[in-house]
Amino acid sequence: DVQLVESGGGLVQPGGSLRLSCAASGYTASTYFVAWFRQPPGKEREGVAVIHSQGHYTRYADSVKGRFTLSQDDAKSTVYLQMNSLKPEDTGMYYCATDRDVNVPPSLALDSHRYNYWGQGTQVTVS
Repeated sequence: DVQLVESGGGLVQPGGSLRLSCAASGYTASTYFVAWFRQPPGKEREGVAVIHSQGHYTRYADSVKGRFTLSQDDAKSTVYLQMNSLKPEDTGMYYCATDRDVNVPPSLALDSHRYNYWGQGTQVTVS
């Protein structure tokens, strides 16, 4: 089974930075998307950023463009989300998700319903 483990969340002041990690195991697909979602308190889950396993495609929500950056370490099967200039509205539980790229049209890569494999989440609080 595919397993995803997020880490790196925490409490940070506005303007600060955090780097989230999403480590994958048990994956047999050769091409796939890895996406980050977040769920602010009392709100619905929203897409934040997504990257294709081959690295040629990334996409960011408008709310994080220019502040968040995705990267991946294939040797460690890990995707990172570098978050800079954090704002209080970035607060929420952050989840990573993955699925084979054949199951995720690029136009829907930030749609949580397209993903079958999820991590347990890591809390980010900006205050």
